Amino acid sequence: MVNKVNRRRALVGGAGRSFLGIFAVWVCLASLGCTTRSDRATTRFEFERAQMGLPFRLVLYTPDGATATNAAEAVWTRISDLNAILSDYEAESELSRLSRSAGTGQWIALSPDLAHVLTTAGEVSRRSTGAFDVTVGPEVQLWRRARRQRELPSPEVLARAREATGWTNLLLRHRASAWEAQLVRPGMRLDLGGIAKGYALDEAAKVLRGRNLPRFLISGSGDMVAGEPPPGESGWRIEVGVFDVTNAPPPRFVSLRNVGLATSGDTFQRAEIGGVRYSHIVNPHTGIGLTDHRLVTVIARNGMIADALSTASSVLEPKVALKLANEFQAELLILREPADSIEELASPGFRRWLNTP
Repeated sequence: MVNKVNRRRALVGGAGRSFLGIFAVWVCLASLGCTTRSDRATTRFEFERAQMGLPFRLVLYTPDGATATNAAEAVWTRISDLNAILSDYEAESELSRLSRSAGTGQWIALSPDLAHVLTTAGEVSRRSTGAFDVTVGPEVQLWRRARRQRELPSPEVLARAREATGWTNLLLRHRASAWEAQLVRPGMRLDLGGIAKGYALDEAAKVLRGRNLPRFLISGSGDMVAGEPPPGESGWRIEVGVFDVTNAPPPRFVSLRNVGLATSGDTFQRAEIGGVRYSHIVNPHTGIGLTDHRLVTVIARNGMIADALSTASSVLEPKVALKLANEFQAELLILREPADSIEELASPGFRRWLNTP
């Protein structure tokens, strides 16, 4: 749930790579309570668009519909441009071209966007000792096939995929005013699924702030970036911690302002193989989907860090994940189900974001 003004639920859970359909906009008129007495020139607008194969949603406050529509189109254009750079699905994306250079010994010049994402990914990989790893592409491809076929990959096939991974095999260097990358091992394939969405949300927020539109919430599946809150509110009220197990603790709400939030879990994307529940999230150290059923929520200074930390925290032991979050000055909530019990762990500062009715 977003804000009290809007009674529809936010796009807060994994929705897979589904296409929402045509562009839509809803205008909430001032007479219906979308503005306050001190801010009557600002009206709430909502937009949805499928981007990066995911449903994106934008809520913003502007003086008029034309301003809102123009801002939304600028946001969608920026995200679409980033998809052409960061996608591992698009054969001619910059990322895919970089992956095709694997094993050649070539240093490939990077655009500023790809360089920023890869350098940030490298830092998270280093601090998480590889729990977050954008070179996991061959393992992810193999695991997608295993989920479709409901059959684990053979040890031999898995070993070949793992030979083409490893975050230390992605080399980065800064030359003059540009970054370059080299993929050391043949067959390497980069997958930015655990970080690109968060960066796209950050860039969307930058577009809006650049237009002097500070009041917004933009979300893409389970990730979001919040700007200034709606008029008269202290923050954007977001529901988190919806755990799909019996006797789960009740969901709670956080109040967000100028931060990023990301969630990771297998509530919507999982597979049962041989009686074992596997997540779509791959452990880079094994090449197999996670079997530790957990739901992770991260609040960080921006969407990219929140996105990457939520993936890493799904792989790491909970206490190690809490330490990692602290290194990035982020807050973390983990709900997990070891055996038949429910375990909850939260960073010390997570409580200050909680919002009670």
